[in-house]
Amino acid sequence: MSNQDSDNTRTDQLTFQNPVTRYPSISPPKQDQPEPGLDRELEPATDRGQYSYRGTGRLEGRKALITGADSGIGAAVAIGFAREGADVALNYLPDEQADAEEICRIIEECGRKAVPIPGDLTDVGFCSELVGAAAEGLGGLDILVNNAGRQIAVESLQDLTEEQWTRTYETNIRAIFLITKAALEHLPPGSAIINTTSIQAYSPSPTLIDYASTKAAINNFTKGMAVQLAPKGIRVNAVAPGPFWTPLQVSDGQPKDKLPEFGKNTPIGRAGQPTELAPAYVFLASPESSYVIGETLNVNGGMPSP
Repeated sequence: MSNQDSDNTRTDQLTFQNPVTRYPSISPPKQDQPEPGLDRELEPATDRGQYSYRGTGRLEGRKALITGADSGIGAAVAIGFAREGADVALNYLPDEQADAEEICRIIEECGRKAVPIPGDLTDVGFCSELVGAAAEGLGGLDILVNNAGRQIAVESLQDLTEEQWTRTYETNIRAIFLITKAALEHLPPGSAIINTTSIQAYSPSPTLIDYASTKAAINNFTKGMAVQLAPKGIRVNAVAPGPFWTPLQVSDGQPKDKLPEFGKNTPIGRAGQPTELAPAYVFLASPESSYVIGETLNVNGGMPSP
């Protein structure tokens, strides 16, 4: 399916269907993009819900900030939230502007407000500015999705530089700490914080030592903050994706020779499409999950996890 294809040929997430065959088992060709990678240049293209996500009003009037919202998982969540009635502030790197503009266009087509806020989450000052800008642009804030992440595959620990280790931790876990801390000044009771962890937190790949360890840290941070904030009426949960086809994989997130087999080792036999994650975030953001606190919801095609 092309990103530019206007023909809605995908069944939506509410249609009874076989999950094995809802999407084909793709064999992505070897390809490379410079970090951070763009959805519009990904082959094959992804389904972020632009044609397949059907909303039911579950987030009507809500105001969400999503990091890493230009492509992949974050873009799918942004589209899902907008289709469910939420206004969305999108954070992304300046190099991802082209992808972000497309997601903003889709959000606005849903009749919702899109607030683009480009910036680098390794910049400590920007993390606080981001939250303030989102709350101002949206007229408040009651959903925070900490989704942005950095993943670079390295075959040997001896080749993993201290610079990469530090930047991965700054992006993946320090930014979550800083953004969450800043957001608490704006989030009223009833708000939701959702963090993106990973199957890598439980089953780390040998080429992703730095990335996987940050995802385990996110799990722990989520559960600790869930207990701390529950009495204040703010729910904190996480989503742990398995292998999803996104630009993260081709911008050195996976060894190039492994791309054609990406996701085929799952029990479902294929990689996930980003839109298949959106309902998990919608559920955790909506009032229907009012008694779900400190949960890590695994969406991984059947890969065993705690």
